[in-house]
Amino acid sequence: MGTLYFSDNFFSSGRTDIYNSEKERVGELDLKSAFSSSMDILNNEGRVMASGKFPFLGNRWIVSGKEGEEMGELKQKWSFFSKRFQYHSFGKGTFSIESEAFSKDYTVLDEKGAVICSFERVSGFFSSPAYKLENYSNELGNQELVAVVMGVNAIQKRNNAAASSGGAT
Repeated sequence: MGTLYFSDNFFSSGRTDIYNSEKERVGELDLKSAFSSSMDILNNEGRVMASGKFPFLGNRWIVSGKEGEEMGELKQKWSFFSKRFQYHSFGKGTFSIESEAFSKDYTVLDEKGAVICSFERVSGFFSSPAYKLENYSNELGNQELVAVVMGVNAIQKRNNAAASSGGAT
């Protein structure tokens, strides 16, 4: 539970810090490479607590735990006037992630429709995407949720890249 702040890297590789609401460093986001979307969430001791990646030739984002075990998968749900995703956390249930079409605010709902988390993009126009995540529940841990937020970011980047290259022949 609590509030976290973290950002993608401008070049989508390298490490960036994760902070709590008191501006204390609580971990790091390790974006492995500019050529892949895999990432790790590290604690202050540098140990991997969670990871996220696209499987080979897949359109799902897989979230893994500190031992490499799969914790869940994120998929985009197609919608015309909103951004919708679904995260299935193994053993914890299925969660909906929703945002209005042009909004930077996202809400995470449990299977009963209760808000368990929200996150928003808080970056400026030219800076790397930065996120504020507010976890209201004990259902999903902070590290798992950071991996989900970065999965939403990775899916949207992939969609934008496909859209911008799709018109060229």
